[in-house]
Amino acid sequence: MYSDKVMEHFQNPRNVGEIEDADGVGTVGNPTCGDLMTIYIKVKDNIIEDIKFKTFGCGAAIATSSMVTEMAMGKTLDEAMEITRNDVAENLEGLPPVKMHCSNLAADALHAAIDNYREKKGEKVEGTHICSTCG
Repeated sequence: MYSDKVMEHFQNPRNVGEIEDADGVGTVGNPTCGDLMTIYIKVKDNIIEDIKFKTFGCGAAIATSSMVTEMAMGKTLDEAMEITRNDVAENLEGLPPVKMHCSNLAADALHAAIDNYREKKGEKVEGTHICSTCG
């Protein structure tokens, strides 16, 4: 049902935790399945220099959170904003269709953290990124 990569990120998640003095924080949830994700970012010179997550949810939610943090680390904010739900699923070598909403949440939480950072900096944010599953 799950790829080896999903199981690896579930059993040994990367970048777990909270950044106390985070530059940006994004929290998203899906009330249907009960998953809740928070992404914390530290930014230096427009590059994500540290990223952590806290997730309450299923194994796929934990795996997608872990994967999105690995994908975003070291990227510029614009590059990180281009990470899509499909990118997350592909990097995990696939997710069962019933669990695709988890990759939506992970990408949305990352985008929300970047939006939060940009809002704090006084930048105009084009719109909000909310859970594409539950609207």
